[in-house]
Amino acid sequence: MSQRRDNNNVSANSRSRFFGVLAGIAALVLASLTTATTASAAASLPCDIYGAAGTPCVAAHSTTRALYAAYNGPLYQVQRASDAARTNIGLLTAGGYANAAAQDSFCAGTTCLITELYDQSPRHNDLTIEGPGGAGGQDTGVPADALPVTAGGHQVYGASFSGRMGYRDNTTSGVATNGRPEGMYMITSGTHVNGACCFDYGNAETNNQDTGNGHMDALNFGTECWFQPCHGAGPWVQADLENGLFQSSAGGSQNTANTGITAPFVTALLKNNGQNFFALKDGNAQSGGLRTTYAGPEPTLGGYSPMHQEGAIVLGTGGDNSNGSIGSFFEGVMTAGLPTDAADNAVQANVVSVGYGGPTGSTGSLNPASEISVRATTACCTGDYIRHQNNNTVISPVASGSSTLDKGDATWVIRRGLADASCVSFESRNYPGDFLRHFNFQVLRQPMDGSAAFRADATFCPVAGKNGQGTSFRSYNYAGKYLRHYNNTVYIADTSGAHAWDAAASYNDDVSWVVGQPWAP
Repeated sequence: MSQRRDNNNVSANSRSRFFGVLAGIAALVLASLTTATTASAAASLPCDIYGAAGTPCVAAHSTTRALYAAYNGPLYQVQRASDAARTNIGLLTAGGYANAAAQDSFCAGTTCLITELYDQSPRHNDLTIEGPGGAGGQDTGVPADALPVTAGGHQVYGASFSGRMGYRDNTTSGVATNGRPEGMYMITSGTHVNGACCFDYGNAETNNQDTGNGHMDALNFGTECWFQPCHGAGPWVQADLENGLFQSSAGGSQNTANTGITAPFVTALLKNNGQNFFALKDGNAQSGGLRTTYAGPEPTLGGYSPMHQEGAIVLGTGGDNSNGSIGSFFEGVMTAGLPTDAADNAVQANVVSVGYGGPTGSTGSLNPASEISVRATTACCTGDYIRHQNNNTVISPVASGSSTLDKGDATWVIRRGLADASCVSFESRNYPGDFLRHFNFQVLRQPMDGSAAFRADATFCPVAGKNGQGTSFRSYNYAGKYLRHYNNTVYIADTSGAHAWDAAASYNDDVSWVVGQPWAP
């Protein structure tokens, strides 16, 4: 187990714990789990809820908020590239949200990686960067600033995994082993996924190797279909029980309605009694309740009934460090014992109350965290706005009568420039962690991978509009090129280039934009 360090490289954030009063808090707030409302859930956090239901958390990890009402310690640790110094990122208040400003200050002028995610439970099951395993080499930490998001009305950061990134604890305390019951959930994203193995959170082997069927019990989220049939295109919440991603006892889906869930924020949930039953649930983490996609016997293949969990905790990879997957992580817990459905529902109500991805509280300017829409000024196209269409960036008409989808696609969140804080980067409003970046001179919407190339490609420096209107946005790493629309597609361009989109005609108009109020609420 990793130990928390208070040395010259780690800030002296005190890790005060007040777990002795948790039972009283939970009892007052959750008079009845079966009738829990959003209001009651908001006063008691996920691990209070599970603890009051008799299934206490044995792991509680988050980069965004406290998961106990009394917790007031660090959430995660970051290390900056410039001098390898480290600091812990804590909370604004006990039971509250991450102090992202502390990260911004510490990492100013350089980049940072998340090197450790602290366990908020009394078990101290902290996750450090994962070492090599049977299917993957040494991992790295996630870039600390790749996934800015709003939670509880505060600007915080999630953890964005781009492959070959992972965290693990092979020497845990209290995590289920050898067929004991457990539950787990994580908040992830349905817009940042792939079909590679394996974006997991949960129980894994203690030696980073595949040690056989039933030696894992972890949540998986992605588009990999291990067993046929899989309905729809995913991504699906599945159970990684080792040597298979299970949607049912037969492996493949037995639920034709389960075509996946693509919400920007997703609640993924797995519980398993370790003997003869497991269940999978999903839900929109921004609204509504949970949907049970499977509840029934353990897999019929040999080795899964009873289970043989080993009790390590993994995040971002498979049990043998299969590390080709991408994904997003905001929070997650693991419990001792099989949680009740009522407790699961109360936790979901609390998650919804957080308001993940909600309005930033600032609109219409180029200040960090402001939500905007960007309108063309060329005479042909004054009703057209920069929007993403699939992964491409285009201009198209958006008006008050436009669809919710079109309005969301045309709304961006201003972030400090990923390569230069004096410039700006544009984060997609409805694809958290995706930014505008140029590639081969075309502008695309892509998830930030933390690389220096991505940071530079996704950074644009505002100057006065070249046609006397609004603003022009100069490419950070191609200083003579500006964001330009040409044949409805957005490029970086200049009039000395050799491409069609470098044409001189209407150039000053095409590179001038009006920054205004966001179309998405």
